[in-house]
This record gives sequence, C-alpha cells and structure tokens, in this order.
Amino acid sequence: MKNIISQLIDDFHERKLPDLVTRNKEFYEVKGKADVVIGMRRAGKTWFCYQKIKDLMFSGIKKEEILYLNFEDDRLLEFSVNYFQEILDVYFGKYPEHRNARCYFFFDEIQRIDQWEMFIRRLLDTENLQIFITGSSSKLLGSEIATSLRGRSLPIEIFPFSFEEFLKFHGLFPDRPKTFGANTASLLRKAAKDYLEVGGFPEVQKLDRDLRIEILQGYIDSVLLKDIIERHRVSNVLVLKHLVRHIMNSSGGQFSVNKFFNTMKSMSIKCTKNSLYEYLDHLTDAFLFYKVPIHSRSEKSRLINPAKIYTIDTGLLNAMTFRNSYNYGQLLESMVFMHLRRGGYEAEYVNTKDGREVDFFTRHRISGETQLIQVCWEMSNKKTFERELRGLNSVMD
Repeated sequence: MKNIISQLIDDFHERKLPDLVTRNKEFYEVKGKADVVIGMRRAGKTWFCYQKIKDLMFSGIKKEEILYLNFEDDRLLEFSVNYFQEILDVYFGKYPEHRNARCYFFFDEIQRIDQWEMFIRRLLDTENLQIFITGSSSKLLGSEIATSLRGRSLPIEIFPFSFEEFLKFHGLFPDRPKTFGANTASLLRKAAKDYLEVGGFPEVQKLDRDLRIEILQGYIDSVLLKDIIERHRVSNVLVLKHLVRHIMNSSGGQFSVNKFFNTMKSMSIKCTKNSLYEYLDHLTDAFLFYKVPIHSRSEKSRLINPAKIYTIDTGLLNAMTFRNSYNYGQLLESMVFMHLRRGGYEAEYVNTKDGREVDFFTRHRISGETQLIQVCWEMSNKKTFERELRGLNSVMD
C-alpha cells in the first residue's frame, strides 16, 4: 500500500490542475477544525477543492506542501483504517522538511473507509495540518461528525451551479450586469430557460441533449448504487427505483408514504412503510432530494402533514421525467428552492385555515431574516395573479 500511496502523491504533484469556474463558496480554514465539503455526486466538490489548492498556490504555498488523495481511486480499493498511518509515513518520508511546516491535506470521498473519523481526529490533535474532507453523504454532516469529530468540523455544502455560476461558465456575464436594457434582458431570459432545462451539473453543460440526459441518468444510478444500495445494504431495489421516479414526477408536491405504500400494494409490489421511510431518508442523505415541512408551531402537525419534496437539479428532473411540454412552473419552483438553500435559508410551506397556500416561508439560519415567497411562472391572467396574491395576504394575516 505504501508504494500505491507514494505513486498517488507523485501523480498529484506532477499533474496540472484544470481550469475552473470559481464557485460562490469559500473554505473557512479555522485552525484545529476540518473543513467538510458535502454534496451530491458530480456537483463539483473535487473541483471546489482544486479551486482551494490553486488559491493556496497563488498565495505562495508550494504544491509539495499540499496532499490530495481520492479514496474512490481504484488503486485504493483495498485501503482500510489500518493503512491511514502509512499516508503520514510516506508523505513525510518524501518531504521531511515539512514536518514542522503548515501543510494542507485534502481527502476526497473519505467516507468510503470505515472509521476514517478516528484518523482525522488524531491529525487535528497531533499534527500541524489544515484538513479538507469531501463526501457524498450528509451523514458527514450529521451523527458521524457529531459523535466522532466532536465539534471539530465546519461543513460546506456544494450544489450544482447556481444561475449566476451558470452564466459565468458559459461566458455570458462574468459579473452581475449593472443595467437591464433590452439586450441584457433577452440574454438573461434565454439563459434562464436554458438553465431550467440543462440544470447546473458542471460536466453536462456543453453536451448535446441526448448525451446530457444519458449522463444525468447515470448520476442517478450511481447515487442509488454507491450511496444507498451498497452503503445501506438495500435489497428491495425495485421499490427504491419506483420511489425515485414517483418523487421526480411530482417534484415540489406533497409526498405521502401511506399513499405510495398503497400504490405499491395495488401493483402487487411488496414493501413495508418502515422501509419506505428509510429509503426516503437515504435519498435525502445522498442530497438527491430535500424535504420542506409544513409551517406549524405544533411538532405533531409537522409530523402528521406530508412534507413537500424537491429535487436538487432541474436538469435531473428533465432527464428522469417525460414531458409533452415543459412544466416551467414546477421547474421554477425547484430552482427557487435551491436558490434559497444555497443562500442559507430554511424553508417551510404554509397552509391557512381557509385553504390557501404559500410555497415558501423562509428563515435565514444566521440572520433570522424571514420571507414569504410565492412562485408562479405565468401571471398575465388576472385570476391567476389574484389567487396568488390572496394566498400571500391570507398567510401574512
């Protein structure tokens, strides 16, 4: 294993880093804490690490003072917790002069290795290192981190491109436009429709439609296989796939486990309600879906009423669902939710006693700022506009 680790270190130090679109996120880099980059597969976590490595090198840090290992490299398939010490032995064997210097270690998809947390905690306690970790499971943010790193981590959630990053990638607006004349407005309208269709996954941005759909469908297969079926030993794969398709076809709608269970029962497909709850948790852990609960002061009400479920990316929705014509309202609502999520807002939906609804009641996690947001693609019809406005007024009252 030492020879393999040595080769991987040399490969990284010899390899030229790719050109990047700068993401609207930054690492915290607090001494004694590990930066944990989380998010769905292929959302750009590795390239976000490359962005940080480039920033470090630009600031004068030598590339040899940086270590990067991807634990999904096929050469590390036999890697286990017993080999972690060999990483230190090999690296400092190559660069003994760095023993007393500040070094920067990047561990990509480290959650694949059992008991990785113990190694990271030891590094934080005993070495002069800044640690950066990536992973495709929100368990890195939850119980595993809380119990093992004991407050020694800072999570950074990476999403597919935002609309602003999408514009940068395609060279349309490197900075936010200062004016919104006819030319700018028409470019933005066209870009917004393209963004709703293509989505924000970096790899598929410049591909033709058929290849893009094939690759995005492959992302779903990869999430299901590696983050759910293999990790959680799920045996009822048929029900899991039905569940994914059902949620995507009604993305942004309320999802009831009981109703879906009855649907499976009517199709003579065996499953239990408990397994459906577990599968839904696994899918949200893998960042494929996000739950939006009902707004209520009663915890019982929040548990009884079904949550709305949103898909992480509109491109995935288009790749996984059949549409005679694009349902821009549904896509826009998903896009708005993800914009809120990127901005650090927690969202709930609101129902009033008189049967009116507002799509999002949001609260910023840090500032506490609140907003009510109604999403509608087309409001030229007077009745539609009045209906949406009545919903907002009713909820505000």
